[in-house]
Amino acid sequence: MRCWCLPRGVKFIAIPIIAAAFCLVFGFGTMLLWNALVPDLFHGPMLTFWQAVGLLVLSHILFRGFGGHRHGDWAHRHWKHRFEEKLAAMTPEEREKFKEEYHHRCCCKEPDKEK
Repeated sequence: MRCWCLPRGVKFIAIPIIAAAFCLVFGFGTMLLWNALVPDLFHGPMLTFWQAVGLLVLSHILFRGFGGHRHGDWAHRHWKHRFEEKLAAMTPEEREKFKEEYHHRCCCKEPDKEK
């Protein structure tokens, strides 16, 4: 089974690069869409890149708030309930094997063989 985790040192490099790429792509996308539609349709102003990024941040604050993922709370509870049902239907041996495989997949470590 292949491990999908990034090594700890790579995360400090990869996360800022991914965040910058996200900012560039969505900022330019917003700027291009705004400048293609709003000035012609509504005689509105043209946006610069930084104004488009600011508009994205403002819309995120207005529609999602400052907090975490409160809006996905129902989906999380639903997923957790289904997961607990699956675990309850397993035998103790199946449950232990599943936990070892899950731990290996998520934590990128070999499962404990001493148990």
